[in-house]
Order: sequence, then structure tokens, then C-alpha cells
Amino acid sequence: MSAAAAPSRLPTVDARIYPRGGLDVLSRDEVARLRDVSTGMHDLLRRCALAVLTSGSTSDDPRAAQELYPDFDIQVEQQDRGLRIDLRNAPGMAFVDGEIIRGVAELLFAVVRDLAYTAIELDGRAGGRDLSTSAGITDAVFDLLRNARVLQPADPNLVVCWGGHSINRDEYMYTKEVGYQLGLRALDICTGCGPGAMKGPMKGATIAHAKQRVRRGRYVGVTEPGIIAAESPNPIVNHLVIMPDIEKRLEAFVRIGHGIIVFPGGVGTAEEILYLLGILLREENAGVPFPLILTGPSASAPYFEQIDKFLRLTLGEAATSRYEIIIGDPPTVARRMAAGIRKVREHRLVQRDSFFFNWSIDIPLAFQQPFVPSHEAMAALDLHHGRKPHELAADLRRAFSGIVAGNVKEDGMRRIEAHGPFEIHGDPDMMQSLDALLRAFVEQRRMKIAGEYKPCYRVVA
Repeated sequence: MSAAAAPSRLPTVDARIYPRGGLDVLSRDEVARLRDVSTGMHDLLRRCALAVLTSGSTSDDPRAAQELYPDFDIQVEQQDRGLRIDLRNAPGMAFVDGEIIRGVAELLFAVVRDLAYTAIELDGRAGGRDLSTSAGITDAVFDLLRNARVLQPADPNLVVCWGGHSINRDEYMYTKEVGYQLGLRALDICTGCGPGAMKGPMKGATIAHAKQRVRRGRYVGVTEPGIIAAESPNPIVNHLVIMPDIEKRLEAFVRIGHGIIVFPGGVGTAEEILYLLGILLREENAGVPFPLILTGPSASAPYFEQIDKFLRLTLGEAATSRYEIIIGDPPTVARRMAAGIRKVREHRLVQRDSFFFNWSIDIPLAFQQPFVPSHEAMAALDLHHGRKPHELAADLRRAFSGIVAGNVKEDGMRRIEAHGPFEIHGDPDMMQSLDALLRAFVEQRRMKIAGEYKPCYRVVA
């Protein structure tokens, strides 16, 4: 790589990088698509690349980095002996003495790899995967993860950790301690790759892995284009995967994870909980072991009480059998998770299912199809009693997904600016409980990292 300083509002660098390992070659068609301005692919590449080059940023505004580095650009060039990535006016924070930080470079290569693969393999018009069927979507998720080299034939040990990007110091330190206890038991970590509860478990696990001499600890970050600009990957991530949309991102978590821990969070965390419970409550998955633990420090007990109350009201008492709440006890969390993963291993052996990808769990098409949160779609959600729990969970998940879009995704923010807040309709008691939960998120500052939060939604009984 060669680099030279370039003038801009903040320190920037022009650089020429030659990828090594995992991104040695792309086809001419893949390179052409990445450069295509007319389809929006080049703009998507630029936004995702800028996100990883500002890794460690504390902002959750997807437009902040673009405003700070308006002249940034990236071009992927094909050469006879491989690839070249040209960066213009790149953030200086990604470089040390004119050389790009190695971990940042790896994340940048992952962006190019995943966007190039998605542009070809998931383009139905070009003969790609059939995304109109459940099996076709699952196969696409598998292919994306395999292409990213995340699927490894080893004993089950990958713990998915969910939680908010905007959490307080005590909650962050708790996530770090839980990660430490997991690492002492040689368990690897997978998160949404951002800050807060997505960074803490990874950071704790790195220390424990060093103590236990675990030399190839995995810290997997799974994100999607609409989220990555608002939640830049934290610097500990050593396997980054960019899925095409939130639904495939959620399926990836469930397919590769052997158990899930949920820390305090906001609407995104509630969306994840509803997604998983909606799947686990299906009759087809009744016998599938999948440890799910909700945990936080003692001060977070009211948060989980409110979540638990909301789940009981909406999904019924049966939902409580699929999760456990543990407050203020990281060692117990880790022990329970390790025991749960042993049961997962035994079940996979009996079912002859792979350790690295959970084929046996049934995920219906309603949980896989992308939901575009328009004002009409949000108002049309069927949030009423009398539905099957997994069906209601699917629509509740979409409601929270729409709020996430209005909070941190550029397209969703534009819709709110143009047409006002989303309206969410449903049964009075359900809407009252939903409104109370969302108000608590706002009061506890779980919606935004900084600044006053202006709701992007209105709950209508």
C-alpha cells in the first residue's frame, strides 16, 4: 500500500491497498457492479466502507460520517494479478504512519467481498438464488456465510450476544464480565458487531481467551447495510459478515449460534427477542434445544421485568418456557450457557445435523421475507389477540423493526422527515403495554447514544 496525505475537513489519507487472504480475486462482472453508480451499488459500497474506516465511532447517526468525510471515495480495480482498492480522502483515524491498520483493512476487504457476492448471487434477474421460497432464502444465508468463511466444522461453542448500542457504563461492564466468563470456558462470541453490548462481550472474551491460551478465538460480527453506517464495527471483530437485510441477518444469528444471551437494549433488542421466540414457539421447533438467557446487572432488573411482562401479555405464558432471566450473576450465566450448548451438541449428533449451521430449526417464510417499513405497512400490522403466538410475534417484530429504521437507518429517517411518525395500531391493552415499554426505552436513553430523542412512531389504541 502507498499513501499520501490529502487535505479535507478532518485528517484524511489517499491510499492504494492490495487485499491478501479471503479476497484475492473478483470477476470482471463483480468489479463492474461495485463501480456501477446507476444501481446505487457504488454508493452502498462507499457508505459501508466509510463505516469500517471509522471503526470505533461513538455516533449512531448514519449520516454523521458522510458529513465529516464528504469527499471520501473508494474504487475497486481489477489487475492481472489480483485486486487493488483505491481510497481517496479516507479517514485518517484508520491509518498509522501512513499505513492502514491491519484489522481495519480486513474489515474493508469483508465489505467488498460481501457486497460483490450479494450483487451476483442474490440477483434473481441474473439467475441468482430464488428468494421467493423459504428453502431458497436459507440456502442464500448459508452461501453468504460460507463465502465469508464463517462456517467452521468444530464443536459447538459460538454464543450470540444481543443487546443495545446505547447502554450505561454499569451495563457495559456487566456485558464485559459475562464475555470474560464465556471466554474462560473457551466459548466464542458473535454479536451485531457495533458498540455497547455488542463490544463488551467480545472485549471480555479476549482477556479470558488469552488466559486460557485460546489462540484462535472468534469474534464474529454480523450486520447489514442499513445498520452498519449507524453502528460501525468495533475493533475486536475479526470475522465481519454483511448480510443483505435485517431478516437474513437475524436468520444468520440463529443458524450459526449455539445459544443466545440478551443484554439490556432498545427496540432493536426487542425485535431480536421477538424474532427468536416467534421461531421457538412453533410446534415444529418444540424439541429443538436452543439456550436463551436474558441477563444484566442488578440495576437492570426492572428492564427485564418489563420485557417479561410484555412477552407474557402478547405471546402468552408458554413463551416463558423458552427463556431464562438471570440477574447480576455472570458466572451462572456462563455455566448455564455452556450446559445448554452441550445439549445442543447432543441433539445435533442424534439428528445428524451439522455443528456449524443449524439446518433442523424451522424458520417460516413470514420471518424471512424483508419488511419495508413504510407508513402504510406499519399501520397495517395485525397486533391483536387471538392470533397464534408465532404469527403475532412476526408482526410485533416488524413493528420494532420499523422503529429501528426510523431511528437509525437512512431510508427510514427520510420517510419520517417527509411524512411524520409511523402509526402503530392494535388492541388497547397491547398498545398500552407497547407504549409503556417504548417510553421506558426513551427515558433510559436506549434509543440514541447522544442528543434528545424525537420519537419516530405514535402508538394508537
